[in-house]
Amino acid sequence: MRLAPELKSKIDSLWDKFWSGGLSNPLQSIEQMSYLIFMNRLEAMDTFEQKKAQANKQTYTSIFEGQEDCRWSHWKHFPADKMLIHVRDKVFLFIKNIHDGEKTLFAQHMKDAVFLIPKPSLLQEAVTILDDLKISAQNQDTQGDIYEYLLSQLSTAGKNGQFRTPRHIIRMMVELVDPDINDRICDPACGTAGFLVNSYEYILKRYTSKDKIEMDPEGGYHNLLGDKITEKKYWEKLWTDTFYGYDFDNTMIRISLMNMVLHGIKAPQVALQDTLSKGFKQNDRYTIVLANPPFKGSIDKSDINDALTIQTTKTELLFVERMVHLLQIGGKCGVIVPDGVLFGSSNAHKKLRQILLEHCQLEGIVSMPSGVFKPYAGVSTAVLIFTKGGSTEKVWFYDMDADGYSLDDKRTLIDGKGDIPDIIQHYRNRKKENPADRKGKCFFVPISEIKENGYDLSISRYKEIEYEEVQYEKPEVIIEKIEKLENEIQKSLRELKTLLK
Repeated sequence: MRLAPELKSKIDSLWDKFWSGGLSNPLQSIEQMSYLIFMNRLEAMDTFEQKKAQANKQTYTSIFEGQEDCRWSHWKHFPADKMLIHVRDKVFLFIKNIHDGEKTLFAQHMKDAVFLIPKPSLLQEAVTILDDLKISAQNQDTQGDIYEYLLSQLSTAGKNGQFRTPRHIIRMMVELVDPDINDRICDPACGTAGFLVNSYEYILKRYTSKDKIEMDPEGGYHNLLGDKITEKKYWEKLWTDTFYGYDFDNTMIRISLMNMVLHGIKAPQVALQDTLSKGFKQNDRYTIVLANPPFKGSIDKSDINDALTIQTTKTELLFVERMVHLLQIGGKCGVIVPDGVLFGSSNAHKKLRQILLEHCQLEGIVSMPSGVFKPYAGVSTAVLIFTKGGSTEKVWFYDMDADGYSLDDKRTLIDGKGDIPDIIQHYRNRKKENPADRKGKCFFVPISEIKENGYDLSISRYKEIEYEEVQYEKPEVIIEKIEKLENEIQKSLRELKTLLK
């Protein structure tokens, strides 16, 4: 991530302040930080709208009219005790009740929000650091990077890394699914909105002149201007009718919304909903679905949506079927699943694989090493890429050995790429290459063979392992060498004793 060291240092300091200030739950901390960032940006947005109205000779009513003391600039220099009382009892209530165009996006999900910063000194220190970051004055790239770096702290030791999918894995999946400007993209378990943000950046990259694009050492792209998008209607669609996210946790909704807005998506469509429950009604609506749904969850059987046909309470199975329903015919999905989905022997497991093979075109399976989600989960996982409609003729498999980071608990950066560029290249060329050698990293398996194996989709079922023949010396030769070595050791010991005398 390309972020100046001094900015990273300030964000690290902010985390340390929250940790030592009594907010040890990292999700709560980032939520409280998001409230403060919103307070900061609200005044900047209001000033921008005011200047724009003046330039166009239009009248503009400030969102702070009658509430001038809620401006960040008004209270940021208050003494600590006075600041806490003012922000908690006045400013926080103000941002919870905003009703003004796009500014309500964050406020509408704050009905049950609670201001939890406990100490005056912590609030004052946090406000000082955020003010020094000058978030609203930064360009879009840096705004997004600042929040992304805040989120990245969730994946460091002791900070609940289960909430985030590694960004390089998300980028790989977005590349494989290949979204475009006319797509409608959904994540039914959006978390921090990583898939939606990266899809937006991928689309912008496609429509940015190559000489303007910059890349950081970890594979992230910057300076994505979208200068080739010349019609306003396409920008409006990108900002208001392209990215849809759902989550059943309001905290995650607020975090994902802030993440998307700071990356430049002006009006993302995010909603508090359990997409597996009876209350969720959407079907056949999206052209792309990207997700890493919860692995080890379960749902009350009585609350499972009637449209879901698989008889199970396992969320990892229900979510994949939900994604099939969300897609339009011809729509494409990229989803991370635990390996058990590929070979589980229950009726529910088999039925899901039948749906993927007989009612969809299962394009590819990337088997990932178990260390990808360490240190928080050692489970082996795979990426499924499928298109809704038709049926599968053959499935492309890829056996990923490395993802660019060490596969131990430390997850140290090696090159940030590993097999990923090779996966993308071979996936795009798979029909021309038509690989059949099952000793290689990637190969095709015909549907007939998969059916014969009980719809088993685990790569280990089909990959051929080539064993190297090792030539061992005869036992008498080995014994002779050992005796010779023992004689040499004994000789050395005798010489040493002589020297000691």
